[in-house]
Amino acid sequence: MRTLRALVAAALLCLVPVLPAHAAADLTYDFEGGTTEGWGPRGGGVSVTVTTDAAHGGTGSLLTTGRTDTWHGASIAAPFVKGVTYRVTAYARLVTGQPASTIALTVQRTPAGGETTYERVAAATVTDGEWVRLAGTYLFTADSTDLQLYAESSDATSQYYLDDIVLSPQGDPTREPISTDFEDGTAQDWSPRAAATLESSTAAAHGGARSLAVTGRSATWDGPAMNVLGRMGKGDKYALSVWVRLGPDTAAGRLGLSIERRTGGTPSYERIVPPTDVAAGEWVQLAGTYTLAYDVDFLSLYIESDSGTFPFYLDDFAMTYIAPKPIQTDIPALKDKVPFTMGSALTRPDTLGVHGELLARHFNGITPGNELKWDATEPREGEFAFADGDHLVDFGIQHDMTVRGHTLVWHSQTPAWVFEGADVKEIDKETLLRRVENHVRTLVTRYKDKIAVWDVVNEVIDENQPDGLRRSKWYEIAGLDYIRTAFRVAREADPDAKLYINDYNTEFPRKREALYALVKRLKDEGVPIDGVGHQLHLNIEQPPASYVEDTLERFATLGVDQQVTELDVSIYTDFVSSYPSISPELLAEQGHRYKALFDVFRRQAGKLSSVTVWGESDDVSWLNTWPIPRLNAPLLFDHDLQAKPAYWAVVDPSKLPPSAGKLEAPAGKVKVDGKRDLQWDLLPDTPLARVGDVSAGFQARSAPDGLYVLAEVVDPTLTAEDKVTFTVDGTTYTVTRAGGPRAAVRRTATGYRVEALVKKGTDVDVDVHDGSTAISWTGKVTTAPAIKLTAAAHRPVPPVLDGVADPAWWAAPEIRTATWIQGTSGATAKVRSLWHGSVLYVLAQVADPALSEESPNPWEQDSVEIFVDPGNGKTKGYTDDDGQYRVSHTCRVTVGGTFDAAGVKDNVTAVAKVVPGGYVVEAAIKLPTITLAEGTLLGFDIQVNDATGAARTGAVTWNDATSRTYLDTSHWGVLRLAD
Repeated sequence: MRTLRALVAAALLCLVPVLPAHAAADLTYDFEGGTTEGWGPRGGGVSVTVTTDAAHGGTGSLLTTGRTDTWHGASIAAPFVKGVTYRVTAYARLVTGQPASTIALTVQRTPAGGETTYERVAAATVTDGEWVRLAGTYLFTADSTDLQLYAESSDATSQYYLDDIVLSPQGDPTREPISTDFEDGTAQDWSPRAAATLESSTAAAHGGARSLAVTGRSATWDGPAMNVLGRMGKGDKYALSVWVRLGPDTAAGRLGLSIERRTGGTPSYERIVPPTDVAAGEWVQLAGTYTLAYDVDFLSLYIESDSGTFPFYLDDFAMTYIAPKPIQTDIPALKDKVPFTMGSALTRPDTLGVHGELLARHFNGITPGNELKWDATEPREGEFAFADGDHLVDFGIQHDMTVRGHTLVWHSQTPAWVFEGADVKEIDKETLLRRVENHVRTLVTRYKDKIAVWDVVNEVIDENQPDGLRRSKWYEIAGLDYIRTAFRVAREADPDAKLYINDYNTEFPRKREALYALVKRLKDEGVPIDGVGHQLHLNIEQPPASYVEDTLERFATLGVDQQVTELDVSIYTDFVSSYPSISPELLAEQGHRYKALFDVFRRQAGKLSSVTVWGESDDVSWLNTWPIPRLNAPLLFDHDLQAKPAYWAVVDPSKLPPSAGKLEAPAGKVKVDGKRDLQWDLLPDTPLARVGDVSAGFQARSAPDGLYVLAEVVDPTLTAEDKVTFTVDGTTYTVTRAGGPRAAVRRTATGYRVEALVKKGTDVDVDVHDGSTAISWTGKVTTAPAIKLTAAAHRPVPPVLDGVADPAWWAAPEIRTATWIQGTSGATAKVRSLWHGSVLYVLAQVADPALSEESPNPWEQDSVEIFVDPGNGKTKGYTDDDGQYRVSHTCRVTVGGTFDAAGVKDNVTAVAKVVPGGYVVEAAIKLPTITLAEGTLLGFDIQVNDATGAARTGAVTWNDATSRTYLDTSHWGVLRLAD
């Protein structure tokens, strides 16, 4: 008999106003009345009968026999209604003696004007030993005919029972959470994408006693999938989390969480959590958020690997709707408070819901983040895709926004075919330039009079190359002609569009000068470059805002417009740290960082036409997943789209929390005479925010007789009223141009220098006065050990690298590693340094009687690490020419430092030689980014790693006691080049 149980009707997306009765009630098939309740055979020779031989509930079930093909089975005219989401459950069991197989519930339908489709609803591995639950959800949104719900089996002849089949129309399923813990012994709505086998397992569990074991995978993408069509609403945001663990005998692997969506049968794939390292024996959480931005007719979550088909477990999956907070409408719009276009990068989901509201309220410029790049617009030669690009451009036009086109030519996100010929070999220059012309002309013509600004070429500079040019495939095949061609064609396609060259790290002097030289050269040739884009992906401490200002002033001399194109400010200064939460103090510090930057932008507004942040709010920032997944907050609005201190830094800095700087005062003593002692040069000055033409830098040294302080003031209009005030724990010391007690003043080429000896203290204010103008620094000063200083002797002939400490080394002072950062004893080294030409040479004689390289991790092997910062920047992170050069006792060389160490990986040559009682390392490190000369100061440190078996049991440095030598350069010692 078929029973109907009434449900309370709830509003559903896409529902017709009046529904049939069965669209609002459960449909249950329990076969207790002795009839098949509408179920019949599917396939010739198939028999479908009611039996009392087995039952899940009650006394009867549906028996299917006589099958000869996998799609044969029991079938019913599906009572599904378009636009209604159904939860489908059933129980299955094999007839005694049948081999285990996968039984699935599938829907067959024919969309109007389309081909018949087959959509799996639920599946599970079934045996003859127990009843197994099949469960899933189903929704269709297109007019369709011939709807059938049927059961099929991976075994063509399998005989099976079905019972307690329930079709439950849902209320608003897009708001209901989904969770699976597998404690009931079933796959709980998960089914294989292909050949994978999914089985409940007690071999491992994250919570409870069971998990889902995934085996028999046929491809990296094959594994567990969950149908979430109808469970996600368009424009809604969801939090997703699942725990994964490697299967037996799997030493390593990477797993990620992805989603497949289809519209009109065309599949698209998006990663929610990119493949993540999963260590053997450990549960790892894959967690992320997803916003559905498209109309879809298929939507499935799945877990995949980036390589291999190894087995794994999953457990404790959860998907939860995130209710948005309304945006604030009682605060000023950003675009009304700045003297230039205020832009934001965006993707399609950002145009929906509260994100779209935030964009429309605060920004008058947009940049499609990925939708106009080559891989998105021309994935195959001559086949263009513009749906996403059109959507974003139209959004901008509808909201009266300036649209930036990003980007026409780039070395990244360019399909492989662009550089290939028919024989899959690298193409000739003529073919490549023809492809450039066709691509550029097609895009710029399509968006003529809609896109006002194009990033024509992107990231073409590599300051580590002698000519400053990136050795991309573009350059290797076509030289500079790919740039010339792209600009020429863009100008022809839309003469009114402004054409830009865009790059990152342009605030750093070497990158700045390399790009400047290229732009000048191309403009002198007549290449139509209208402007330069500066990305400005910065962090909370580096680089100083003055670097940005120097860059804007430098390019202004070329007569080009300038735009800040991709601004964000990471709260991290390195690539590996991760905070569990973000403190108010950190957000306040970030706010003051944004203030310093926007002070620069406002001063330079005559040279700067636009500032674009790379995302409107923290929840959509790329820095949540790059370079590693971690909590970040780099933008002006937080994860709930609420204004942060960074927002107020732009709109009204008076609402910022007070600045609270931090400064270390290393032990040291200077002569207070207005001259800049070597002691001051061991560290860079801490900058004070610039006001007008006045800026300053500040340092301190702690000594038994007090606190030595330095202020380097840039002030082009010197008057008798100029003064610097130091306030220490409430006591004020004022130094005028005439000097003061225990103070000295000396004029410099750009202003003046103040030195003073004040009392010791921790709460310090520094105020620099220039008439009515004042700049200041306020914060805590803490004492620190003295910065160690050593020397490298100059040699007219470089030493021979052979692992033998020849007499040439004895001219250099010897230093010893004695600062323990792990353990209190173990291997140590005596170290000397020489220099010749552009190369630094380092000798380390290591005392270590027991040597090991058992660990696969190089830092856990017996080794020496040499740290070199050519600019002695003392930064909370590595800049692109800072290096960590590691040499093991067997001469295994590894390089760290910058994120991928690309800029320094080829700089080191080394030898290592085992000797009685230890080993000797000789290394030559090229320093091509600076000119080595007598008096040059290098940031420098040495670390010796001591291994016992497969573990590191000791580590000792020369100067840095923080254990962060591999992350930042701020506590390294200093190496001075001698004659």
